[in-house]
Amino acid sequence: MKKTKQLRNRCWIDIDGKKFFGPGRVQLLALIEKNGSIAKAAKEMGMSYKKAWAMIDDLNERGQQPYVTLHKGGTTGGGAELTVNGKKVLTAFETLIHHVEATIEEHQAELLKLI
Repeated sequence: MKKTKQLRNRCWIDIDGKKFFGPGRVQLLALIEKNGSIAKAAKEMGMSYKKAWAMIDDLNERGQQPYVTLHKGGTTGGGAELTVNGKKVLTAFETLIHHVEATIEEHQAELLKLI
């Protein structure tokens, strides 16, 4: 019986030993960029608005610069958008993950043959 082997990797950034930025927050930022709304992004992820808001608040508080700016509601409605810094961090992280995944893909066969 042939066994399926897979090398798995998960990458995130810690600040002072506490998780700060990783796949979940990347997805949240990408969906805010797409939808212009924390509520819509949270709904698409199957996450509560409260949890999404807490994640954004943490990013904005602990990061060097804010990641998301909010627009108050009113006749045109509220919304959210990524800051320039938020867009740069999102792009840089996605680029890093692409390179890590490409490196794993390139080199995993040799290791997996031994396992």
